[in-house]
Amino acid sequence: MTDPVHGFAVGSGERPRLAAPAGEISVVIGTADSGGSMNVFEFWCPPGKGPRVHTHSREDEIWWVLEGSFRFLAGDEMLHAETGGVAFGPRGLPHAFQNVGSAAGRLLIVTAPGGIQPFFDGYAERWQDESAEALLADLASEVGLRFVGPPLSESHPD
Repeated sequence: MTDPVHGFAVGSGERPRLAAPAGEISVVIGTADSGGSMNVFEFWCPPGKGPRVHTHSREDEIWWVLEGSFRFLAGDEMLHAETGGVAFGPRGLPHAFQNVGSAAGRLLIVTAPGGIQPFFDGYAERWQDESAEALLADLASEVGLRFVGPPLSESHPD
């Protein structure tokens, strides 16, 4: 039996930035904080960067563009959103994003239900000690994530 989830607020104070594939991430709402219902992350992405094309078997994903200009692959569709815009990638659909602006961009990423946080925690702890390929494959298998293609900069160059 799990403990009941109570309402809470997250302050604007500085949260630690962690190394993540294609940028840096901070946990705004962790899996345990929400009783497993969601994860919320703030993600900083350098120009031209983004994760590899991947699928989630468990989570839907929402990307809210806090700063910058991004493109999002969702299945066969290429979507675009700038500051204030939102894009959605449902579970099971191959997706990725890329910062197409000339400056660092920032996303608020919501995944529901929660459960993907161990991927990012593990990456932040181990990224300097292991090969990227082996590390990503190991962490992905633990959370139902599957990489199915390269980053958009390689698979869909401008």
